[in-house]
Amino acid sequence: MATDLEGKVAFITGVARGQGRAHAQRLAGLGVNIIGVDICADLPGVDYPNATPADLKETAAIVEAAGAKVVTGIADVADQAALKAVLDDGLAHFGRLDIVIANAGVVRYSDDEDPIQTWNDIINTNLTGVWNTCHITCPVLIEGGRGGSIVITSSTAGIKSVGTPKTGGRAYAAAKRGIVGLMQVLANDLAKHNIRVNTIHPTGVLSGMTMNDAMAKMVEAGSPDLAQMQNALPVEILTPDDIADAVEWLVSDKAKYVTGIQLPVDAGFTVR
Repeated sequence: MATDLEGKVAFITGVARGQGRAHAQRLAGLGVNIIGVDICADLPGVDYPNATPADLKETAAIVEAAGAKVVTGIADVADQAALKAVLDDGLAHFGRLDIVIANAGVVRYSDDEDPIQTWNDIINTNLTGVWNTCHITCPVLIEGGRGGSIVITSSTAGIKSVGTPKTGGRAYAAAKRGIVGLMQVLANDLAKHNIRVNTIHPTGVLSGMTMNDAMAKMVEAGSPDLAQMQNALPVEILTPDDIADAVEWLVSDKAKYVTGIQLPVDAGFTVR
């Protein structure tokens, strides 16, 4: 069945697993070709492993199995030149860009020995990386003349932050709130080109960010930081597909007049 997304092209960061993979798979099933990028390497300030090249290959296979074409590349979103090289490769294959999902993100809730490294890794990925993604894609969307949709993955921390003495949690909240400001500036600036820009704010989601040894140790120890992070609805954690449901709507014509919003998909976390 044809959809209003058929034949469009999406650029997705953090595509190798978790929410990024779910967005790629969902859009591919709706006829969208994918340009996907992931760092596929660990960061010193982050206490869990990032996705691997094998994960990225698996995402590509999933997209192709869903019936779409895909171009992938390895790049750190904090490295604008490397990120643009992946985008340019995808544009050489597909010749257009319609959707941008700035999804790549990292967090650290545990103690660290180098708070500067932790701060820089989180800010560079979650804030600078989003700016880099938008900076290189906005001119392409404008030049295309077809409008477009940019969805930026924020967090409940971008709306309601909880208290923590740890650098990682502070950096995460600062970055996730910062990209809301960036979204609002872009939404105003790009509206004249019929390019919509929105943030999405998930609660905890099953992914490598949440399901790892460092997080398990904090849960086992009864971390007071995690104790503050409770949903209002009776669900402990969401799935990547739950977030893909909302992203699918945001990038479709069903949301053609929706821009500049902060959309919580949070099981009531932010109303507690």
